[in-house]
Amino acid sequence: MGKNKKDQLLGKLDLLVLRILSAGDSMHGYAIAERIEQLSRNVLQVGEGSLYPALHRMDESGWIRSEWAASDHNRRARYYRITAAGRRQLAEEESEWLRAADAIARVLRLA
Repeated sequence: MGKNKKDQLLGKLDLLVLRILSAGDSMHGYAIAERIEQLSRNVLQVGEGSLYPALHRMDESGWIRSEWAASDHNRRARYYRITAAGRRQLAEEESEWLRAADAIARVLRLA
């Protein structure tokens, strides 16, 4: 089942990260991954090999901003926060996801 968990995130990692960051203060990558796992009740897991390239891509797109700061354990970590452009992107991606999920639910119900 490990591979299936990763496959479930394909194409939706940006949506999940933007949603997590929209809920509060800036977070470092590990905390973002932990929060996704926690909120999904361990169904979704984000590996470093997927998360950090996505964070870099979103930073370059202007959806998030990053800065270096000390972590809770006094280690240097990059913290990310959502931007206004990221909030617009989140709204667009969330709308697309809800529309697709509704269509899939209709098919599953054979409506």
